[in-house]
Amino acid sequence: MGEMTKPSTQVIEAGQTGFATTKFNELLSWARKYSLFQYPFVTACCAMEFMAVMSPRFDLARFGAEAPRFTPRQSDLLWVVGTVSQRQAPILKRVYEQMCDPKWVIAFGTCASCGGFYDNYATLAGIDKVVPVDVYIPGCPPRPEGVMDGLLLLQDKIQRGDRTPRIVKPRHDPAAALTRLRTSKDA
Repeated sequence: MGEMTKPSTQVIEAGQTGFATTKFNELLSWARKYSLFQYPFVTACCAMEFMAVMSPRFDLARFGAEAPRFTPRQSDLLWVVGTVSQRQAPILKRVYEQMCDPKWVIAFGTCASCGGFYDNYATLAGIDKVVPVDVYIPGCPPRPEGVMDGLLLLQDKIQRGDRTPRIVKPRHDPAAALTRLRTSKDA
């Protein structure tokens, strides 16, 4: 019986010619990760933070999620930003159903994630009651850094083919810790 040889891996340098091999699904996941066509379903005050992260200061465009689409038929990423009322729930579901496959959903803010401080009959207690959510970004409103973490988390999930819901973990803010330290010394 012949001996099995391991395929060699070589890095192609600038000026050299050659070809690269990969699995088609891995290539497709990589392309989807960096070409997200977003549909913003914006309903409440978190909209200001959503617009802030799209501005040049935070620049979500550098992560491949630049131009919003204003029809769900051209979108694969649904940003649900803010409070969703019971009357809006069927509309949200219809928007989700009109999106092309594969599709992903980000719950932006505490209201979209769990209903927020609205504990009444008119507010949907989290959009996951209507559509499946891939990433929850907590906060009222979430900080821009948290939103970027949420997008990067989603991109990582897309690359791995992971469809389980994830929550963006809060960051440790060293400046806030320093402020607390200074305040406690002054007291």
